[in-house]
Amino acid sequence: MKTIIHKLSDVQARLKAPKGQFNSFGKYKYRSCEDIVEAVKPLLTEYGLALVMSDSIVETGGRVYVHATAIVSDGDKEVSASGFAREEENKKGMDGSQVTGAASSYARKYALNGLFCIDDGKDSDSTNTHGRNAPAKPKATTTQTTQDKPIADEDTMDKAVAFIQNSKNPQQAYAMSVKKYTFTPDQDSELLETVNKTVAAKGAKSKKK
Repeated sequence: MKTIIHKLSDVQARLKAPKGQFNSFGKYKYRSCEDIVEAVKPLLTEYGLALVMSDSIVETGGRVYVHATAIVSDGDKEVSASGFAREEENKKGMDGSQVTGAASSYARKYALNGLFCIDDGKDSDSTNTHGRNAPAKPKATTTQTTQDKPIADEDTMDKAVAFIQNSKNPQQAYAMSVKKYTFTPDQDSELLETVNKTVAAKGAKSKKK
């Protein structure tokens, strides 16, 4: 009889999760949490596995995150992976529940990516800025920008990535980095990507012990 690890390995090898969504603003296709779930359901049924996802809200360094966990179980043993997504302080056209819901979907997607070994490294989510790179409106000269935090250069970015990867708490390491330096939207997205991948890698490593 196959163990849950062998069953999960078979599911990972056979899973095809197409990018079923299209972003008309950025002109690209991407896969959502729902796309992954719909694609994996038949395989889970075939191997007698159940998928359960849950969320919790955590705060680190004054920032609020959705911590999503995806668990695959055979009724006896289970394997899990986690994903994090930061809630926007405000998002135009969305109320508080919608902001949390969007962060939840994003975090769950990363948890599923880690659980089923889906590589989104080149996916739209890692490069999409949703207009955040648009020229900023002029600010009053009397206002100090970004609280006088130094702007992160390439070397600082490399150190921040390494700091997150080597930290026992990647989320806290990320919060400490953004509190100390000013990162561009693209750099911030890369750091969050590193947090999620590091959490997934540490979770997989702990399961092997």
